[in-house]
Amino acid sequence: MISLLQWAHRTYRTNFPEERPKHSDALRIGLLGASNIAPIAIINAAKTHPEVIIVAIAARDPVRAHAYAKKHNIPNVHTSYQALLDDPTIDAIYNPLPNGLHYEWTIKALQAGKHVLLEKPSVSNAAEARSLFHNSHLLDNGGSLVVLDAVHIRFHPAWQKFLTLIDPTNIAEATSSIWMPPIFAQDDIRFQYNLAGGCLMDLGSYAIQTLRQAFGCEPRECISASACLMPQGYDQDIDQAFTASWKFPNGGIGTIHADSFYEGRYSPWLTRYIPPVRSPKVEVKHREVVVQNPETGMQTATTKTVIFWDVLAQSLWHRIDIIESHELRSSATGELKKRWTDTRYLTQYSDDKVGADDSWTTYRHMLEQFVSKIRGRPAGVWIDGEDSIRQMEMIDGAYTKAGMNVRPSIAPKELN
Repeated sequence: MISLLQWAHRTYRTNFPEERPKHSDALRIGLLGASNIAPIAIINAAKTHPEVIIVAIAARDPVRAHAYAKKHNIPNVHTSYQALLDDPTIDAIYNPLPNGLHYEWTIKALQAGKHVLLEKPSVSNAAEARSLFHNSHLLDNGGSLVVLDAVHIRFHPAWQKFLTLIDPTNIAEATSSIWMPPIFAQDDIRFQYNLAGGCLMDLGSYAIQTLRQAFGCEPRECISASACLMPQGYDQDIDQAFTASWKFPNGGIGTIHADSFYEGRYSPWLTRYIPPVRSPKVEVKHREVVVQNPETGMQTATTKTVIFWDVLAQSLWHRIDIIESHELRSSATGELKKRWTDTRYLTQYSDDKVGADDSWTTYRHMLEQFVSKIRGRPAGVWIDGEDSIRQMEMIDGAYTKAGMNVRPSIAPKELN
């Protein structure tokens, strides 16, 4: 009962955050587009950050932009994306536009002198990523501006705790499975090739991130990849589900399963109107570790598995399972004498290092680091440009392995 009440209290404070007083020099952020994700990703997160104010928005539809601004108490509405970028009172931009527009409007924002919080995936393909993140004249590796690939799941203390429980060099296999019920229309912008859509570019990109983080390095090769394409009548260059495996330098295998239209395995007549529920899961299995005891002539073999449940919504609920399977054997003959399993369960909602209470979402933790980086303070968790490039290279490689086209660039002439 106590846990249920704690969950309800945490969820309420997450969804209805109490606005903090703002510093006089607070970072002034403008929104590109009247997106569905912005209220969760930055508007609510900004309410509890004393150094952030959402001050402006621009959208293609001015009526929608004004309605959006009124709903979310955004004081200024600009007539175009470029007008927003040209506003000298704005310090940073949140870019949640369709994937295919990320590169163009991030470059334009940087040229206008704005920092950018850039929704994942950062761009359409690896060529765009190299062009963007190697632009030393604009970015923080040579210039003065910051771009953050907004992979929010990496910033929560629960995910960071999970990583401390893993021995990357000893991973035998890791599997990241992320499903979503069919809540989006099949012609949604997420599923349009010309806008760099596809399951791998959306849910699949999260799954790839978790593999790269678990192994702590980049894979040597993509060894298999297959896609389930959209139904006939929809974009046939688009994957609605994707499965792929990679071999990593330690010999371990990492696999993803992503499905944007998961319908479960229930009887349709029984559950036709009930959305399927299947928690995203990252499961890491280590190789067996054997410890010899010469005094007893016995050996103990231990295999450790660590599971992270619900990586996407970890601020609302998550659980980390640590499962250690033991076998006691004769060192001489290998004869099994005893077998047992130890299981522990962990959670991690708050982070005292940054003053984060348990209501902070993954997005709020990410915003904390984004602001710290801009202010010149040490960032506890960060995603640099090279990291973002490697991510897009892995996505491109999976599409190629599956016999599909890499997502296109809208303005390839701008790449160098």
